[in-house]
Amino acid sequence: MTGLIGPVVIIVLIAAFSLLSSIVKIAREYERGVVFRLGRLLQAKGPGVILLIPMVDRMMKIDLRVVTLDVPRQEMMTKDNVPVTVDAVVYFRVVNPTDAVVKVENYSKATYLVAQTTLRSILGQHELDELLSQRDRINQQLQQVIDVQTEPWGIKVTLVEVRDVILPDTMKRAMAKQAEMERERRAKVINAEGEFQAAEKLVAAAAKISTQPVALQLRYLQALTEVATEHNSTTIFPIPIDIITPFLKKLGDDRGT
Repeated sequence: MTGLIGPVVIIVLIAAFSLLSSIVKIAREYERGVVFRLGRLLQAKGPGVILLIPMVDRMMKIDLRVVTLDVPRQEMMTKDNVPVTVDAVVYFRVVNPTDAVVKVENYSKATYLVAQTTLRSILGQHELDELLSQRDRINQQLQQVIDVQTEPWGIKVTLVEVRDVILPDTMKRAMAKQAEMERERRAKVINAEGEFQAAEKLVAAAAKISTQPVALQLRYLQALTEVATEHNSTTIFPIPIDIITPFLKKLGDDRGT
């Protein structure tokens, strides 16, 4: 008889521990327990100790932390019929644990599917240039649309980021060629503007020198000095008519007399 006491005590202890574990539940700070009593929703409890009635109450724990949802790459067409491959990441959290349990079977999967379909729909409404240059505005638009659709499930979408936009190789080459042509165009415009400004300065200088013949002679002598500094064996230079005009005039006067 005494030999049966030990196993009976162990069985009683196991049963008591099992009963206690079904009565007492602990929810962490970031968790809430949605309790059903005989199938009827009571409320979300926690954090801390939650007491349940065995065989009557059933509890589902819901995590309130931000969840990172990875939307894999998928091919789509932009508004201007350019095929692209994009992927995104969605950040959301549960703000109403009761709705997340009662109104949707699997809130995480449902949010993923909504994000996937919305990504294709929204990006298909934009042209390629907008996808590349207006990423912040498109991310905000995605966040607003997804958040509206998941709000009845007690889900709050806090952020949506389009991580990468992959273009076909032919489009990459075309864009690189276009960028190169644009750089060449800008270089030609800058060069033309420089030549135009230089021409304006030359015209102004010529107009200034024309009023002062001595300045022209000084500029000519300066040019001769610069040429003389070169290591040339023979230097040929023209003589301005303004320099020899006085001599020609005097020679004509002498012949006339």
